[in-house]
Amino acid sequence: MTARTPTTTPAGGAGTTGMDGAAGRDGTVAGTAPPAGLTLDRHVNAADRAVNLARDVLTGLTANPRELPPKWFYDAAGGMLFDEITRLPEYYPTRRERAVLDGHAGAIAAACAADTLVELGSGTSEKTRLLLDALRAGGDLRRFVAFDVDESTLTQAGRSLIAAYPDLAVHAVVGDFERHLSHLPGGGRRLIAFLGGTIGNMRPVQRGAFLRALREQCGSTDALLLGTDLVKDPDRLVAAYDDGAGVTAAFNRNVLTVINRELGADFDIRGFAHVARWNAADSWIEMRLRAVRDQRVTIDSLALAIDFQRGEDLLTEISAKFTRDGITAELADAGWAVAQQWTDPEGDFAVTLATPSTAPSAAPV
Repeated sequence: MTARTPTTTPAGGAGTTGMDGAAGRDGTVAGTAPPAGLTLDRHVNAADRAVNLARDVLTGLTANPRELPPKWFYDAAGGMLFDEITRLPEYYPTRRERAVLDGHAGAIAAACAADTLVELGSGTSEKTRLLLDALRAGGDLRRFVAFDVDESTLTQAGRSLIAAYPDLAVHAVVGDFERHLSHLPGGGRRLIAFLGGTIGNMRPVQRGAFLRALREQCGSTDALLLGTDLVKDPDRLVAAYDDGAGVTAAFNRNVLTVINRELGADFDIRGFAHVARWNAADSWIEMRLRAVRDQRVTIDSLALAIDFQRGEDLLTEISAKFTRDGITAELADAGWAVAQQWTDPEGDFAVTLATPSTAPSAAPV
């Protein structure tokens, strides 16, 4: 639940099918024309979404143990549930990261002197305005690049940003940051922001590969701004992912609704209980769906039948928590050097500014 920003096109719902249409300049499927003043590149389309969902469900449900990627939480209903989660008293990460940016955006801008802000998983770009304002106040800002999978969200955010920052060049890239980092626009001094603790949804090997791939796309004048949730009392962590109002439980079960609708499955949504647990060995929260009875699920699009036994778990998300030294070490392994690091006053969440140090090391064998 840390990410809450999808890495692959969400299934169904308003704002999730805006890439259907004629072929675009890059050979992908284009949607409606972007608003005036917005440069828009498309690297994913609706066909990609369908293929990726089918692949992920087939792979995940036939694995042992079974699991699904968290990116499939986010249809229209899932997005609204996440917005509700960020306002819950138990769920602190969004507020804590915002507190860091509120307090230190000026220092971040001064430290990197970027003329281009790139945000991976930008969504509505609301928190990003704190960085935009700070960079503009420093006199360096020229361009904002928003990178996300949902074209509708990007165009809406782009329209709003163009109105608020009329002198800013706004460039939207519709893509999957696991596959399309090489399509990030270059030039200038770029600050690449990867916020929200999204990197915590990756296992260590995935994190290393992602950070190395990002390093390969960066020149000596670029910088990375990384948001990470920090290790804390396990009771607080579990409560953040298992709120008393049951909003996170509904969010977790929504992945089954997506599969039912998009792949013709017959999951009994109430046949699975929401479970959140702290995995101390791996230093991450696990969100699971646990079968409350024996049941057989059929998925028509995959010609697949899956038997769940009572008490069997389906892993739907991990959310890794970090130490400040651990963040520094992981970045160093991928060719990044920590320049500065800030936390909120409570020490719950860290925002780290890193610059390229060396060529990224080879992935471990």
